[in-house]
Amino acid sequence: MAAVPEKLVIGFDLGGTNMAAGLVDARLEVLESLEMETPTASQEELLSAIVSMVRDVSSRAPSPVSAVGFGIPSMIDQQHGRAVMSVNVPLADCDFVDYMRSELGMPVFIDNDANVAALAEARAGAALGASEVIMITMGTGIGGGIIIDGRVYRGFTGSAAELGHMVIDANGPRCQGSCENYGCFETMASGTALKRYAREEALSQPKSALAQALASGEDPDGALLTSLALEGDPASLAVYEKIGFYTGVGITSLVNIFNPEVFVVGGGLIKAGELILGPARKLLMERGLRPNRDLVRVVPAKFGADAGMLGAACLALDELAATVQ
Repeated sequence: MAAVPEKLVIGFDLGGTNMAAGLVDARLEVLESLEMETPTASQEELLSAIVSMVRDVSSRAPSPVSAVGFGIPSMIDQQHGRAVMSVNVPLADCDFVDYMRSELGMPVFIDNDANVAALAEARAGAALGASEVIMITMGTGIGGGIIIDGRVYRGFTGSAAELGHMVIDANGPRCQGSCENYGCFETMASGTALKRYAREEALSQPKSALAQALASGEDPDGALLTSLALEGDPASLAVYEKIGFYTGVGITSLVNIFNPEVFVVGGGLIKAGELILGPARKLLMERGLRPNRDLVRVVPAKFGADAGMLGAACLALDELAATVQ
């Protein structure tokens, strides 16, 4: 008897800066992957690029692809498969699932990008074995995912867990993109905030290595700041102290509210590791409520930049399994 081909899915992670598609098997092993910069000129350009990437990865599969799961940084209407509103990508009032099904000719499933990243970390990553998990993804913005009793919490319509838009400084700066609020978590502790703090510290410490790097035209991104901070540059360390502080403010509020067993911190910014997590844990221990603060484990994501892609694949595999039952 011929062997039954292993079920293959595509996991797609749409980020504000980059997007990635991966061919993933049932063991969550990535067989093929593709990454590119996220087009932001228009919704039409973005959708076309997504379709092209999925087709490209699908063409490399050794057997037919069963479905594609999408993790997108949007508020989701799960009932209708719509991307309602996005802050950092040009997606709004978009019948995303219908469009992708029509273009790709296969089952399509959708969820918020941080929701699927949390799903991946709970299933096979840093929160393996925990049923109560919160995850934030720190990149261009901040996404959030909540796992309650082992399942993704999506709220009434599917748009819950917009943790990046929890206000942590009512008098803070205006939020980015299409968000009209002020002092949101992502305004105070994202990669975008890091660049803002870097420019401020460079002005206040003009003799620092950070100031010299910016004066020579270097981009104040996480890679530069981390390198300089590890070398002891005071301006760069001050930037991470501020990012870590506000990360701790957000984590403390969420730990007080949800009492998670594990709090996972992922996204590109967490490559800085303890430069962010150290000050964040310190604030949690100073301001968090007992016993929550004493029991929760605050850990970096296992899957790093692949969490969203793997989580989107988890979503597709789960939904396929549910249709069989």
